[in-house]
Amino acid sequence: MNNNAGAPAATSAVIDWIAQGAAHFPDKLATVDLHSGRRHSYAVMHDRVGRIAGHLAALGCIRGDRVAMLSLNSSDMLDVQFACWRIGLIYTPLNFRLTANELAFMVNDSDAKVFFYDTSLAQVQATLQPMTKVDHWIALDATGGASAFEAAIAAATPVTEQVRQAGEDLCMIMYSSGTTGTPKGVTFSHQQCHFAFAGMVASAAASYDMVSVAVMPLFHIGGLAIFTLPALFFGGTAIIVRAFEPGAMLGLFSDAALGITHFLGVPAIFNAMGAHPDFATADFSRMLAMFVGAESVPEPLLRKWFDRGISLREGFGMTETCAVTLMCDARDVPGKIGSAGRPVRWCNVKIARPDGSTADVGEKGEIWIQGMNITPGYWNRADANDSSFVDGWFRSGDAGRMDADGYFYIEDRLKDMYISGGENVYPAEIESILYGHPAVREVAIIGLPDEKWGETGCAVVALKPGATLNLAELIQFCGDKLARFKLPTRLELVDALPRNATGKVLKFELRAKYKG
Repeated sequence: MNNNAGAPAATSAVIDWIAQGAAHFPDKLATVDLHSGRRHSYAVMHDRVGRIAGHLAALGCIRGDRVAMLSLNSSDMLDVQFACWRIGLIYTPLNFRLTANELAFMVNDSDAKVFFYDTSLAQVQATLQPMTKVDHWIALDATGGASAFEAAIAAATPVTEQVRQAGEDLCMIMYSSGTTGTPKGVTFSHQQCHFAFAGMVASAAASYDMVSVAVMPLFHIGGLAIFTLPALFFGGTAIIVRAFEPGAMLGLFSDAALGITHFLGVPAIFNAMGAHPDFATADFSRMLAMFVGAESVPEPLLRKWFDRGISLREGFGMTETCAVTLMCDARDVPGKIGSAGRPVRWCNVKIARPDGSTADVGEKGEIWIQGMNITPGYWNRADANDSSFVDGWFRSGDAGRMDADGYFYIEDRLKDMYISGGENVYPAEIESILYGHPAVREVAIIGLPDEKWGETGCAVVALKPGATLNLAELIQFCGDKLARFKLPTRLELVDALPRNATGKVLKFELRAKYKG
């Protein structure tokens, strides 16, 4: 694949969103960083982006160089990202919850030339530095206060015009969450991002007036692409939250001065808000799109919010699809609870059988995707490219089905499916039922080896405070809701399920722990 390193100037231009915003509505609020209190207009952001770009150019960065970023949520991340894009660099955000050893793989794999890091992560950076060959390390304090970095960009000559780039040029590498092992570097092109965000006009009411709030990490495609970057793409406002706290989050929705219209959270976030005392009185009247995703969503959670008057909208996307593939229209939520929706604009989706043929309505198979929002490929992973792309289709690795109305339902990760007595078992189906048990706070179903049946289910459960549960009670609760071959044969109680930074349960860790 073409990594664009040192490539000649392109002949077609990519639009600089921030420069365009500064030209057309300079005083409009672009970003609000709640941790630092910084509120930047498009004019201020344009100047800041230009100065960071000038600083990077002065360090010797050229088109195609990779720039890594390790930070908790901060408007600095957006400033650095757009500075990279202004001069043709490839922005590479990293997971701040990883160890130095894990980060070293990503930094070395991407061959990052510059590494920005939040000073709160200085200890990790100090351990990481001798493990890499990064040329320049730049500390940010996430407050915009006096620092060597702020002094350097204040003195830098701003780059006011974007380097000419083609839509196919790479603009970002984002490493997959690694729920199944070694992470892969997913590449993004400018064109891919543009089509993904433009598709949100019809699917998520994205517009000039939108106000997004990001509590999901901005190193993750969900936090960045739903809805932070679309807000800036359309000339709206992006609010940045450094860390999630359910009561504070409910207060933000109720704040008329902020006027939040768009939000994405994982099920754990909505569960926490739904359990908070302020949930009953929080004001969601300004919300235009409230999405839940990143993993299977239990039906009891959806109904709890629906009973509160909120149609939580499910969707489906991956890092490889720039976060957007399927979205459920708010008008269809009552009758399609549990559906991830229909394909967004410029995106085709089908359910494929193992031989690649299209499955019938209602038939389970693998979700295959094609469209303008699909990654150009994996960085330095020809093997993964060969196995993931078939005749122009991207193989998601997720199991699903489509109903007669063209709505898709996500069954589970194919690699999480197990076979018991010759029958396919999808853990998400069982988990959705068990989330309705009054004692269950969190649950994950995993398949474990069994001499008689090949594999059987193990329920790993975190209980609500003061609750008790045994295997017999769990099976009795399932009653006639599940076929016998789907019933768990083992119960393990834990304080909490292991999750990655985006809220996904690390089932491979659970399988490794309990398979013995």
